[in-house]
Amino acid sequence: MKKTLFLLTIALACLLSACKNVGTTKVTASGTIYEVLVVIDNPQWQSQCGDSIKAYMEADMPCLPQIEPYFNISQVPHSLFDDALKATRNILYVDINPARYTQAKITYHTDVFAHPQALCKIQSPDDESFLNIYLSNAVQIRNWFVRQEIDRQGVFYRNYQTTDTREAVQKRFGCDIRIPSDYMLVRDTVYNTPDGKLTLVWCVNNGGSMRKDLLIWSYPYRNDSTFTKEFLLQKRDEVVGKNISGQIQGSFMGTEYKHFPPQFTPINLRGKYCAEIRGLWKLYGGEAMGGPFVQHTRLDEINGQVITAEVYLFAPGQKKRNPLRSAEAILYTLQLPEELMISDK
Repeated sequence: MKKTLFLLTIALACLLSACKNVGTTKVTASGTIYEVLVVIDNPQWQSQCGDSIKAYMEADMPCLPQIEPYFNISQVPHSLFDDALKATRNILYVDINPARYTQAKITYHTDVFAHPQALCKIQSPDDESFLNIYLSNAVQIRNWFVRQEIDRQGVFYRNYQTTDTREAVQKRFGCDIRIPSDYMLVRDTVYNTPDGKLTLVWCVNNGGSMRKDLLIWSYPYRNDSTFTKEFLLQKRDEVVGKNISGQIQGSFMGTEYKHFPPQFTPINLRGKYCAEIRGLWKLYGGEAMGGPFVQHTRLDEINGQVITAEVYLFAPGQKKRNPLRSAEAILYTLQLPEELMISDK
């Protein structure tokens, strides 16, 4: 009798669990990466409200050799925002309605109608209130959509990683990183510099129509001046100049300063400081070669090491925003020794 009651209880629990999950499965999000659907009625879209949205979401992405926007955007009024469009991967939903709202508000949501999906909703009683709140938060909204795309790419890399390069990073730096399986290890070295021992791991994805490189290097931490733009760019030129050359003897890689000065941005990465530099690289003394790069520099507090991870592209004649962003997502997956200790607990 007790056994029968136990089995009936388990069966009932399973049935309730199944009922609870009915209808909760999300459809797969549609659309292309770095595209945003703006849901806003036509009168507002054709006014200053629409112009302001375009000004920020379609602004030129910095440090690319050609003009490309942060996002490609399209617009649809509320009346045409049907079930098919609700599955779009990135949605900026603008609802301006004096009968419904008394004040403006911004909220952020994920996986509302589909997965993976990012939806930013801005509600406002009138155009003026919308403009006030949007213009005060436009960069944050744009950055939030960018980060959603980067995080999605990082999740994808979890299932498609290369083993030898990941093991080299673990061995040399005590770190972990998700490196896609199409990146091949080409250099794993340690050498002495005036500032101390420098460790370098370099891998390359050269299988398609463009070349994507990942560099990780470390050196002893000295003081806070390490994390200045000037020092980090000087160290970059030192490292890539010594290790990367062209086909012509004496050529070397360096940073482009004259026409496209690099941009330095402190960012917060999982609660820790990270120095981000975006810029262009070029080959000096050799072929006319160049392209964009992004690097993250962080402090390994356990080992007293500065760790820089950088991706750069060589893709002449091709659009570079999406492949650079996809490669940039690798940098966000780097976990320092202290982070690994926390995750193991």
